Amino acid sequence: MSSLSVYPVSSPELPNKVLTHFDDIASTLAEQGVRFDRWQAATKLQPGASPEDIIGAYQAPIDTLMTEKGYVSVDVVSLSSDDPQSAELRAGLLEEHRCDEDVVRFFVAGRGLFSLHIGDYVYAVLCEKNDLISVPAGTPHWFDMGEHPHFVAIRLFNTPQGCEANFTGEDTASRFPLLED
Repeated sequence: MSSLSVYPVSSPELPNKVLTHFDDIASTLAEQGVRFDRWQAATKLQPGASPEDIIGAYQAPIDTLMTEKGYVSVDVVSLSSDDPQSAELRAGLLEEHRCDEDVVRFFVAGRGLFSLHIGDYVYAVLCEKNDLISVPAGTPHWFDMGEHPHFVAIRLFNTPQGCEANFTGEDTASRFPLLED
């Protein structure tokens, strides 16, 4: 189940708000300029579907979002715990960073925890299958795929080369809960 936990930066051990209802999550994030949405596939996807089939199943909402926001490229990323680089990939995303473009992810399968450092709060968004999150460019954030990652996600980008992480050098991310497997 998708959820949003809102923590004061000064109190990472206890959230002051935990939301699990879609409309509550979406409206709370919208107040911070973050889009949270749900998409449904136009066709049933089989396990192991190709990136082309995955994109095709969501082509209509992808096209709408690309037109609306001016995104120019789309791809599919898939990661599982048997990937020999999963621990290294996880470690690199657990540090607080910013991107020069929007971070747009749609979870086709699996889950991941996006934590957004906005002002004096951290918004920890557990995204699961059918969830779309769009984090505005420049927003400090980190992502946890869990110790045993499993997800397939569609990514949309403002530029053909995609997003590059610019690390903040802050230790904020290390003080907050990780995704539990």
